[in-house]
Amino acid sequence: MRFLLAAVNAKYIHSNPAVYSLRAYAERFCAVPSTGSVSSGGAAQADIEIAEYTINQPFWEILADLYGKKPDAVGFSCYIWNREIVFGLIRELSKVLPHVPIWLGGPEVSYDPEETLSALPSAAGVMIGEGEETFRELVDLYASALLSVPEFSAEPAGISVKAPDSSEETPAWPLPDQIRGIAYRTRPGGMVKRTPERQAVPLDEIPFFYEERKEITDFQDRIIYYESSRGCPYRCSYCLSSIDKTVRFRNVELVKKELQFFLDEKVPQVKFVDRTFNCSHSHAMEIWSYIREHDNGVTNFHFEIAADILTEEELALLRSLRPGLVQLEIGVQSTNPDTLKEIRRTADWERLKKIVERVREGRNIHIHLDLIAGLPLEDMESFQRSFNDVYSCRPDQLQLGFLKVLKGSHMHEKAAEYGIAYTDFPPYEVLFTRWISYADILTLKRVEEMVELYYNSAQFTHTLPVLERCFSSPFEMYRELEDFYDRRGLFRQSPSRMYRYQALLEFALQAAPEKEELWRQLLTLDLYLRENAKSRPDFAPPFRQKEEAKEKISRFYREEEKNPRFLAEYVQDGYDSRQMARMTHVECFGLPVWEESGKIREEAGNDGASRYFVLFDYRNRNPLNREAKLVILSL
Repeated sequence: MRFLLAAVNAKYIHSNPAVYSLRAYAERFCAVPSTGSVSSGGAAQADIEIAEYTINQPFWEILADLYGKKPDAVGFSCYIWNREIVFGLIRELSKVLPHVPIWLGGPEVSYDPEETLSALPSAAGVMIGEGEETFRELVDLYASALLSVPEFSAEPAGISVKAPDSSEETPAWPLPDQIRGIAYRTRPGGMVKRTPERQAVPLDEIPFFYEERKEITDFQDRIIYYESSRGCPYRCSYCLSSIDKTVRFRNVELVKKELQFFLDEKVPQVKFVDRTFNCSHSHAMEIWSYIREHDNGVTNFHFEIAADILTEEELALLRSLRPGLVQLEIGVQSTNPDTLKEIRRTADWERLKKIVERVREGRNIHIHLDLIAGLPLEDMESFQRSFNDVYSCRPDQLQLGFLKVLKGSHMHEKAAEYGIAYTDFPPYEVLFTRWISYADILTLKRVEEMVELYYNSAQFTHTLPVLERCFSSPFEMYRELEDFYDRRGLFRQSPSRMYRYQALLEFALQAAPEKEELWRQLLTLDLYLRENAKSRPDFAPPFRQKEEAKEKISRFYREEEKNPRFLAEYVQDGYDSRQMARMTHVECFGLPVWEESGKIREEAGNDGASRYFVLFDYRNRNPLNREAKLVILSL
């Protein structure tokens, strides 16, 4: 019996841990072995296969691949980002494989299974909530049914149809009416019934699916997701995790053993999917201590935390970690106290801000802060304050998201009261509220894109802090920038990465034309910190002492080859002066633009004279922002 688990991910780098967990659990605990066929000894056997795709793949390509796998049953993992394509695949797949029962699971279908099955008359049923034990029982049921095919007939109790290319009636599938935690059809197109709720499976019973099948190589160049807890103790009204307020933890010794597998394999990143990782102090301390003591110098661990509950002990431990070992995602959502109260968040913004500042002081942890636009009681003015508050923390990433009114959430129940209009289709994103208009939402959408291109790209870390001084606030700068892009038609053109530098120069010249030399030098610094550009960019300030500067740079590399002071690693690896000159870069500056933005002596060097020579070493980069090592030379 072949049961196909299909996942349609948002991007190739993503994976779907849910389908891997279902398979691992079923293969460990099924009453039937899972080696691929019906055995001669009379025991049913099941082959559980996983097929992963992305929403960017052609629809017909995915459909053809699913058909070509010739499954006996199919299960789809359904989320807001893939609902439309999954529903479309089910409708068409049921036509070309009409004898195959199709099941759905996942948060997008768990809270309205009857509505889902009404929209998909050909679907057999929905697995509600956590699916490991439910799926195991379903596999057992179907595998046993195939074993006893001679006993089956087209009776009302089962589901049977004729395949389009066969004159024989396919086996009737038994009804899953004894399986808890599902909604199912009694027959194709028939009525829908729901079985009693299923009790959650202890997390320690769920297999570690990466090691179980030794498939870590299948996840090369993809994000590795890991789960050490399920549930969330908080009650945020927009989140589905608030429905079940219990938190269950995986045994910490088991977690350590599994994390060691990732460390031994030297995977680049492990992303914990725990909703609030540090809701248990002891759990967080044990795991953070373990990865500090067993750090392999390569693997990075991502955690979503509540910063305002970090203790002094946790802060001290975090400060002791290797730069780049850990990154923290912190959901601020809003700094408006009335909004936070209304959405049932208990976060203390002032404490959270101080905690973030203390974490940043260590210069060893990548910090990601989140904001949500469209929350109740937050108008445009309030959101600007929230934006500026969070921006002042200088996170490595500032995620400007938009409210999703998820089915099953408290926000969904209160949407009419709040005057929230949102899209009828996934991701059910806010259009407007009583406090913020659709026009404002569109403005924030464009601001979001500017933040992504210029701030979150980490390509303009020296230019932006100086440019901000020309505006009343950071938000105002990004709003003016989106207006600049809009007037130039750049949103439609999707300008190249290099053109973004030129566009920012033109924008900066509008704000302060008298500082042209400063803008050009800042942008040049930002460019060379990230890449060893093969040709000098158009926005770079022209050499006014070109021949003299070129001779000084050439002499520097010749001397490094003979008596290395800064590039010893290159010399040890056998590179000569010409090779080192191609692998690194020396740039001339008239201003010390690498200094803290508030310390730049703008009055000095505005004639463009080459007063400073800066070496960019690309083999040695900052582990947090990937900037090249910068050395000020005396030439």
